[in-house]
Formats: sequence, C-alpha cells, structure tokens
Amino acid sequence: MKPIGVQLYSLRDLCAKDFAAVLKKVADIGYKYVEPAGFWNMRPTDLKKMVEDLGMGMVSSHSPWARGKANTGECMELASILGLNRIVCGYGPENFKDLDAIRKTAENTNTMCEIFKRNGFTLFQHNHFWEFERIDGRLKYDIYRELCPDVKYQIDCFWSTNKGTEDPVEMLKKYARDTILLHMKDGVCKQQAGGGGMVNGLLDMKIDLMPLGTGTLPIKELIAAAPDQVEAVIVELDYCTVEIVSAIEQSYRFMVENGLASGNR
Repeated sequence: MKPIGVQLYSLRDLCAKDFAAVLKKVADIGYKYVEPAGFWNMRPTDLKKMVEDLGMGMVSSHSPWARGKANTGECMELASILGLNRIVCGYGPENFKDLDAIRKTAENTNTMCEIFKRNGFTLFQHNHFWEFERIDGRLKYDIYRELCPDVKYQIDCFWSTNKGTEDPVEMLKKYARDTILLHMKDGVCKQQAGGGGMVNGLLDMKIDLMPLGTGTLPIKELIAAAPDQVEAVIVELDYCTVEIVSAIEQSYRFMVENGLASGNR
C-alpha cells in the first residue's frame, strides 16, 4: 500500500490561526506525510523538525512553487532546507488556453527542468481540470507532454476528469510512466440549477467536493492502477461540503480502513 499524506492547503484557514496545532492534529489522525502550501510564519527548518518530531515526513511540498527561471535558485535552496529533491510547478488556465499558450508553457517548463536536473532536482507538475480539456479532440496535456517530455507528474485524479468528462482511471494509466505522486479528492459534478450554458466548451457545472469515499471518484480503481513509483497518495480538499477537519479525518479512515493506503494509526 502507498502511504497517505495530506496537502495542508486543505487546512489553510486553520493554519493561519495556529499552524503547530494543525500539524499535531493531522499527526494524531495518523497521516504519514504532510505536503506544505505556505509556512504560516514558521521557519522551514522549524517546520521540518516539528513534522519529524510528530512522526511524519515530507516527500513533496507546494512551497516552493517553481514559476520560471527567475525563481529556480530560491526553489532549490528551500527544497534543500526541507530535505526534498523534487520541486513542483503548475499553471493557470491562461497557460493552457490554446496551442500558442501551451507551447510557451512547455518552453518555460523545459527551461526549469534543465536547471533542476543539472542541480540534482526533479521537476513535477500538479494539474487542475483545464489541462484535461481538449483541442480538436486532443487532450491539452498530451500536446504539452510531447513538447516537454522530461517533467514528472503529480496527478490530481479528481481534476483529471475535467469536470466529469474524462475517465480518471484511463487518464492515470495514460500518464503512469511519469507519475510520481497522486492527489486524491472526491466529489460530484452537476449542472448548475437553471444552467445549461457553456463555459470553456463545458456545461456550466457546480462542483461539490466531499470527503474521500462519499463522491463519485472511483478511488479503489485508481489505487489499483497507481504505478509502482508513486511514493504517496495525498489527500487534498480545496473546499468541502462538510467541516474540513472532519473531512480530512473521514478521508483518512476511508483510505486506511479499506486497505487503499497506509497510515500511522
């Protein structure tokens, strides 16, 4: 079984109030890893020590976030402090809006890949739903992958459905060779009440995010399809239909009690 972690962006409102208490809470739940997204006025060295003292670890972080050549040095320095040899990047919808944008985005990624590789780091990318939209029937991520073949992937399995229009298991299999981490969220996509219009070529959808195991994502099938090199399954709920700490705890229990991931409890 893959070990389970939590993306601390899920708990950002609580982190802003008492970051140390959040770390203790996720350790008490049983999470093996945390994936930071900001440091909330804590020194990175102190964060690393506190995480380890609580019996957890880090295999990735969304801080630092590589944006281009200008911040690669900062990213490598901070990753080194955290004890990481991989650095994340990710892009907004404007960076995948058309072929020209995808080409420019790939060029930026290639530049960062080369710098990081030369210094002993791996660049991996975190997706949202827009990378899994299509241009003339082709996945935007397929076009992008051809242009920058060296980047690795942290596949967010729920967003890879592109609001329910793609099969997430097939998407994971498609990118399995280069996938090193998984993000797992759950939910349902449904047409907006009174809707029916199109937004970016898709039906106007309302997306309810929910604790793992309570939505429509085929989580068991995704775990079965996870490639061997995936180091962790990381729970992330950008927002949730229930109270967030309860949702994070419920998601942990679902994964561990069903033998879908391993935790510390």
